[in-house]
Amino acid sequence: MADDISTLRRILKEGRTLAVVGLSAEWHRPSYFAASYMQAKGYRIVPVNPRYEKILGERCYPKLEDIPFPVDLVDVFRRTEDVLPIARSAIAIGAKCLWQQIGVKNLEADALARAAGLDSVMDRCVKIEHARLFGGLHWVGVNTRVISARRPV
Repeated sequence: MADDISTLRRILKEGRTLAVVGLSAEWHRPSYFAASYMQAKGYRIVPVNPRYEKILGERCYPKLEDIPFPVDLVDVFRRTEDVLPIARSAIAIGAKCLWQQIGVKNLEADALARAAGLDSVMDRCVKIEHARLFGGLHWVGVNTRVISARRPV
């Protein structure tokens, strides 16, 4: 598993186009929160969810194979048992990394991705890792860009 700091930093530095599989259009869902954070940091977010037409102002695709341009990182917000076919799709489209979010740890998908030459990350949040490695952490996990000892009312 790619969990050393230099590997995570390289993955997040080089991978600028993120296909987020299972991205929800509901603002309170973890997938939306993580994707909107990454979008605000300059990453291109490509929603992959057959339920929606658009999320975060971006066209939503039903599956990875429908994306008509290259994707660097496939960020998976699905159950562990759903990851293996997503890993196969990530390989088929030429992605460079398969990223399984916190709580998602499919060892078979990890091995398949690595055997195909992809980086593979399991059980980690792309937003948390980006904030940890590139700055942006706040006591609630959000960078407010305000330096003050006073709390907002």
